[in-house]
Amino acid sequence: MIDENGEQLGIMAPFEALKMARERSLDLVEISPNAVPPVCRIQDYGKFLYEKDKSERAARKKQKVIVIKEVKFSVTVDEHDYQTKKDRAVRFLGEGDKVKASLRFKGRQKAHKEIGFEVINKFVKEVAAYGQADSPPKMLGDRDLNVVLSPLHRDKRAKNPRGSAPPLPEPEEEDADGEETSEA
Repeated sequence: MIDENGEQLGIMAPFEALKMARERSLDLVEISPNAVPPVCRIQDYGKFLYEKDKSERAARKKQKVIVIKEVKFSVTVDEHDYQTKKDRAVRFLGEGDKVKASLRFKGRQKAHKEIGFEVINKFVKEVAAYGQADSPPKMLGDRDLNVVLSPLHRDKRAKNPRGSAPPLPEPEEEDADGEETSEA
């Protein structure tokens, strides 16, 4: 038994604890029901609920929701489309999201699954600087080839997905009159 000031009152019978709580115009709240003996506290029940809700909101705020973004390819993907989808996947990985790369075989393409594996393996190799495959590419059924990529830790990830930008020219110094001076 704990009172409203946080001091321990010891072990007592439930009816004695209820009587003590009513005398102080407060509620008897069971804090930890699984403990032996159960821990109860004398306090305002509304305040207890508010603090419990507040701690749950703080816990939800700190947790990271895992988002999986999908990039779809075809066996006959054009190079420009491939680069666009690769750039999009790199952006997703840079934002910390997982990426699912999927490739669907249509019609007679099912007979040449090695071409699909080449496209997906090429994709995995080219985005390796930003994310790693959770497992090797797998066939789901006889039509779909999938691989899920997880982002690398920020310290291990490549810095600039677009490549390095050329350095900006340094501004020239000006005189007090506003004229440019050159060191020659």
